[in-house]
Amino acid sequence: MTPLVLLEGFAAAWNAHDVEALLALCTEDCVFEAAAGPLACGTRHAGKAALRAAFPAAWRTWPDARWDEATHVVAGDRAFSEWTFRGTDAAGQVTEVRGVDLFELRDGLIARKDTYRKQGSG
Repeated sequence: MTPLVLLEGFAAAWNAHDVEALLALCTEDCVFEAAAGPLACGTRHAGKAALRAAFPAAWRTWPDARWDEATHVVAGDRAFSEWTFRGTDAAGQVTEVRGVDLFELRDGLIARKDTYRKQGSG
């Protein structure tokens, strides 16, 4: 699978809310650094067990979560994806923000995902 196909599949798995498909595209020691959290890097999750717990948090907060208008760029073992996040929480509050994921790739899989997003109003 090419790196571009890898990122397209990763984006599709997020929109399908399919944690097992996401994990299949990650290395065993993959690191996810969320946009929010107490550390300078947000909240850091390392390894597939941690990712299995962390990735679905967005779907619990916004059951209709979608990452639309994705564009992907690959340069060697680095890549990024730009997207627009849209979701509605349990109280009916709609969120729409632009964001970007920075990736490190290894052996045809995602070894690191570092997420940044605009603050937005929702």
